[in-house]
Amino acid sequence: MKRNLTLIRKEAVPAFVIAALSALPARAQNDVEKLYKTKCASCHAADGSGNTPAGKKFGARDFSSPEVHKQTDAQLIEITAKGKGKMPGFEKSLTTEQIKQLVAYIHELCKKK
Repeated sequence: MKRNLTLIRKEAVPAFVIAALSALPARAQNDVEKLYKTKCASCHAADGSGNTPAGKKFGARDFSSPEVHKQTDAQLIEITAKGKGKMPGFEKSLTTEQIKQLVAYIHELCKKK
């Protein structure tokens, strides 16, 4: 079976389609940043350091600490979903995909330090 593959020239695609498609990764990044700010930053701080009044009170982990780095993604997803110690679980308020995105975002925060 022979398939006829036609390439679409960039000039033939409307500019709004190109703009929408190129904005997808940035939009997803902005969504997870907003999610982090609303669900995590009050304790873990915007930079993931845990250096906030609530973070100090509840013993929030610094995401760049060796204790956090040695945990697998599965462990971090479980902690985020179910909670641990004084940290509440988010499995009822976030989807599994959102929790996975938060864990990936946490890794990115650690790289920026």
